[in-house]
Amino acid sequence: MAELLWSFNKDTLTIKPPKKSSLVLRLMLSAIAMVCGIYICSICLKQMNLQNKSKFFLFEDFQRPCYDTITDRSQIPYLHYPKPKTFNRSECAGNPVRLFAIVSMQRSGSGWFETLLNSHVNISSNGEIFGPKFRRNNVSSIVQTLDRVYNLDWFTSSSKNECSAAIGFKWMLNQGLMQHPKEIEQYFNDRGVNVIFLLRRNVLRRLVSMLANAFDKDAKLINGVHVSHVHSPEEANLLSEYKPKLNITSLKSDLRGMELTAVKALDYFNSTRHVIIYYEDLIKDPTQKLIEVEDFLKLPRMNLTSQQVKIHKGSLSEHIENWEEVNKTLTGTTYEKFLQADY
Repeated sequence: MAELLWSFNKDTLTIKPPKKSSLVLRLMLSAIAMVCGIYICSICLKQMNLQNKSKFFLFEDFQRPCYDTITDRSQIPYLHYPKPKTFNRSECAGNPVRLFAIVSMQRSGSGWFETLLNSHVNISSNGEIFGPKFRRNNVSSIVQTLDRVYNLDWFTSSSKNECSAAIGFKWMLNQGLMQHPKEIEQYFNDRGVNVIFLLRRNVLRRLVSMLANAFDKDAKLINGVHVSHVHSPEEANLLSEYKPKLNITSLKSDLRGMELTAVKALDYFNSTRHVIIYYEDLIKDPTQKLIEVEDFLKLPRMNLTSQQVKIHKGSLSEHIENWEEVNKTLTGTTYEKFLQADY
């Protein structure tokens, strides 16, 4: 009996440990299963996020071409994909557009220069959009006008709409540009606007042209209307017959003032991406200078043409009424070199 009890107790002792081990084992398996479940769930969530991100990237790639195709990645800030409110760019929606502004002064050849640019199939330059004062009353009205132009929602006879590769306009220094230089400079830099400075070295000829143009506004010599540009030698000869009389007393200060205005403009907008073109260089070698502008705007080179005709040709002595006084006043000064220049 004692042997049986001992055996029973022994069996009992030998049976109990496996029960405890089984419980511990089950707990361990449950813990492992829980950890595995959490790990698997985290993997699934990551895959779902990656799928969503890849869909988003695909959507962005669909909306905008891949920049990897651009060799010069420094140009990315200057590439734009406008979404006009007034029309659909259709198949050209994926083609980038470059923004530009021709910064110049009256009677510096900007009208002729702009017609040359507009003869390019990919360029739309919209003239002096800030001529009317209400568009430049304050910074807000200036920005609103700029946004319309650069969003392709500005229509002129020069607009090429859907497939324009470069969109811009002429901006004269006395049309609000010099009154708000910091704000406009920031806008140009933020929007990646390319600035083309078109200036004239011979300020004396510019002054003569300004006075003649002011007379033409009042006299309306051609067909009773004012014209700022002529398209035939006959019209040019008619307008060049007027000889303005220059104010000798203020002549040197007037010329100095025009030069300082140009210097200030270059200083104000020096941080922008820009190129400087001088009217005299454009007259000497238009082909080379226009290639320089096309390369600056990253556009294909084309043969650019204009029907406009230069008005004041030949010696200045033929275009100034009080030539002898002018010649005497400027001889021996820094402006003497302009007396004999043909442009």
